[in-house]
Amino acid sequence: MAVSVLVGVQWGDEGKGKIIDVLTADAGMVIRFQGGNNAGHTVEIGDEKFVLHLIPSGILRKDTDCVIANGLVVDPIGLMDEMKALTGRGIDVSKLQLSCRCHLIMPWHKLLDAYNENKAAAGKKIGTTKRGIGPAYAAKANRTGIRGLEILHKDRFEKLFREGAEDYNRTYGPLGAEPLDADKAWAEMAIAIDYLKPYVKDTVVTIHQAVKEGKHLLLEGAQGAFLDIDHGTYPFVTSSNTTSGGACTGTGLPPKAVTEVWGVLKAYMTRVGEGPFPTELHDDLGKYLQDKGGEFGATTGRPRRCGWLDLVASKYSCMINGVDYLAVTKLDVLDDLDEIKLCTGYRIDGKVTTDFPADVSDMARIEPVYESMPGWKTSTVEARTMDDLPENARKYLKRVAEFLDAKIGIISVGPRRDQTFRV
Repeated sequence: MAVSVLVGVQWGDEGKGKIIDVLTADAGMVIRFQGGNNAGHTVEIGDEKFVLHLIPSGILRKDTDCVIANGLVVDPIGLMDEMKALTGRGIDVSKLQLSCRCHLIMPWHKLLDAYNENKAAAGKKIGTTKRGIGPAYAAKANRTGIRGLEILHKDRFEKLFREGAEDYNRTYGPLGAEPLDADKAWAEMAIAIDYLKPYVKDTVVTIHQAVKEGKHLLLEGAQGAFLDIDHGTYPFVTSSNTTSGGACTGTGLPPKAVTEVWGVLKAYMTRVGEGPFPTELHDDLGKYLQDKGGEFGATTGRPRRCGWLDLVASKYSCMINGVDYLAVTKLDVLDDLDEIKLCTGYRIDGKVTTDFPADVSDMARIEPVYESMPGWKTSTVEARTMDDLPENARKYLKRVAEFLDAKIGIISVGPRRDQTFRV
């Protein structure tokens, strides 16, 4: 029996969907444990491309059970649409379970998300996807949320829905927020909850049962460590715990159940939206990484900011996640570069440190200290073993692993399933 946790160790978009797909080859159950449909996990199988937002990547494996666990906030209409889209492409979604304990994103959460972001002053915008994630988590903390179990009680759900819609209109309408047509919104919601009703389970029970049966469980995180509500670059973060600790609270598993942690690390750095990014490149090289890496959000389509790999930040991330194995993605994007840089220190107000600051105002003053390594100037896309990689690529990976004090377990050299190999 193994319980594996997979998390992103950067600002998200590390390629978790692809690595999860590789690891699901021997998994009996794949579980999403936090976030919502602000995530976008991309998997390419042959000529087919799948972008999953709420549904675990294990859905693409025939015999793998999939769970949307209690730590998520779920848009019922978005989930229904995602399930129908997969069904239309011949994917069996009958093995999917939706936690009765998860919180649901309501239409007013999305309107409130857009209202808050639009009224934020310059420099105060978070860069939210406006999908209602933050307001839904806020409602959960305020104990005013609607949970998945209400799908099983339609009349009770409608009463809560109409009360929530009325409260939103009464509170935010006078402030200029977009009003909500409760009748129209409920008609749309009713269709979704009727569709989802057969999938609602007490997933804490089914997850523990899977552990007792000796199944290999794979706990799938969304976003990345530096978007964690506690450990990220606050306030430019998401609204959930994206680190490995969130896997326990987000599923109901105790910490002692986790046997290994995988950290997904892109061979360079990217970030979407606002917030500090010490190694960001504002020149032609940054544009090159963006174009070569196809760095546009799977969920929003927004261009990602690009820069050199930040080992200082990544080491902090590996520490708080307890990363056992690294999965390095998009190594092939660096194939044509003459020189590759790694950030191994921060200079702040003239002093060099290898500590990751908690204060974003300190991060804004960082001057990265770089270590240069020669590029390999050879295509890696056909590599299927470590020995197939050019010598300089192996040296690059060795340096990364040494600095981060973690073993490299998987390397990805392209978007397809077959362009990934274990080390």
